[in-house]
Amino acid sequence: VKFIEIGRTLGKPLVMRLNLNQQSSGPAWQWHKNLIDSLIPIVDCGVHYVDVMCQLTGAKPVRVHGIGAALWGEAEKQNYGHLHVTFDDGSVGWYEAGWGPMMSETAFFVKDVVGPKGSVSLVPNDQPRTDAGLSGSADIDKHTKTDAIRIHHAAVGADKNFTTPDEILSMEDEPGHQELCDREQAFFLKAITEDLDLSDAMDAAVNSLRIVLAAEQSIAEERVVRLD
Repeated sequence: VKFIEIGRTLGKPLVMRLNLNQQSSGPAWQWHKNLIDSLIPIVDCGVHYVDVMCQLTGAKPVRVHGIGAALWGEAEKQNYGHLHVTFDDGSVGWYEAGWGPMMSETAFFVKDVVGPKGSVSLVPNDQPRTDAGLSGSADIDKHTKTDAIRIHHAAVGADKNFTTPDEILSMEDEPGHQELCDREQAFFLKAITEDLDLSDAMDAAVNSLRIVLAAEQSIAEERVVRLD
């Protein structure tokens, strides 16, 4: 929530760089294979990240391009993909996702937004893994919990030096993956018991799914897909 709030103050257009690559070992090996047998990663996880892009821009997506590669013979579908989205306000974004035992642990967590006025980034806790059976990128809590938010201000003075130092916001009190799931279920129950209007949320979900499915179509047809 804070990341999106700050991102909206950076001016337009925005450049959005998002990824989550996951190296498979131990239990994650089977999780990822089962997921890829159903959906390619940029569709399965991509809906969430594309939704963030749409919230940040508040703009209409107009073009989608996707690329993908099959690096894992154990999985039925491509286990690596990259999608690019262009919005009608000039903003652009990319999302990358790869799952499998061959994936690199380098730069697996990128959550970065750049605008004319500066940038905002989620900074992960990069402490080395302690369990050799589970890679850092496959640690589910690392998918949601971050160490800090870094805010960079682009303004420079007459000497061309930055007028404001970067800010670091501590995220030590944020919820873990299970706590987020609990919050989702509590909200779902509230929506039922209080008959909340979820029309906007449904529209956002359908819009995000439309974008990632266009990326999958782009990969299959080897072309840019234009959205109506």
